Amino acid sequence: MQHFFLHIVGKLHTFALKLGILAQNLKVRMSVDVDLETRPKLRKQERRKQILFELRLRPHVRISELAGRFRVSTETIRRDLEKLSADGLLDRAHGGALALTSGHYPTFDERATARVAERERIGRRAANLVQPGETLMVDSGSTTLQLARFLAFDGTPCTVITNSFPVAMALGQSEATKVIICPGDYLASESAVIGTDAIEFLERHCVDRCLIGASALSERGPSEAIRGFAAIKRIMLRQSAVSHLLIDGEKFGRKSLAKVGSLSDVSSIISDQAPAEDLAKSLDRANVEVIVAR
Repeated sequence: MQHFFLHIVGKLHTFALKLGILAQNLKVRMSVDVDLETRPKLRKQERRKQILFELRLRPHVRISELAGRFRVSTETIRRDLEKLSADGLLDRAHGGALALTSGHYPTFDERATARVAERERIGRRAANLVQPGETLMVDSGSTTLQLARFLAFDGTPCTVITNSFPVAMALGQSEATKVIICPGDYLASESAVIGTDAIEFLERHCVDRCLIGASALSERGPSEAIRGFAAIKRIMLRQSAVSHLLIDGEKFGRKSLAKVGSLSDVSSIISDQAPAEDLAKSLDRANVEVIVAR
């Protein structure tokens, strides 16, 4: 009888221990759930940065999953993805987004060593358009770098906003030039910044003129191989009273992935050669001046 009693007591003790462990686990689980519910929501920019971080870890994210994680509506996440896509930071997909896939495109250093004489002529001619005291926006590119070098050499007093480190360094050789560098996501292959921070920074400024490059120019307008740079160029065009497209003749008649704008968005193009007849007629109809650098 005593043996049976001890056996029952042992069973009850074991059961009590299990109840204690279960209660402790439940307490921890409840604590975690409460923490998730009370954790403050991320601000818009922080949330978008987290979305981009997720795409570094895996190639695809879903709207419903992100909405649950950040405790916002699916419509809010959809707007986030549309904005990030417009900024060239991700690709939209059905029900979510994809990490960018990059094909081969010549790096800044590779482009800087090609057609140097032509780019120098374009850069010199563009620099002659800048008047003392003007405010400028200059984007990244091998041709706009030549512009920056001639501006610095001429000692033209001006203020330049740029997303390009090589352009900023070239302009920094002149004490007459004030250089403002955009914040943003650094793209090592281009030595420049892109992204939402850069775009929002540019939107807070208005300038006398912008001088930008492009990967291609057709009757549909200038276009760019890198979507993030296309977004930067669009903002620069919008925030400038006068806009100049610096482009060498090899890019005439071509089309790249991302549309920068229409021909009518550009005041003039500066090139080393005149465009072919069809493109020349389209430029004339759009009232775009063609300046050939000799």
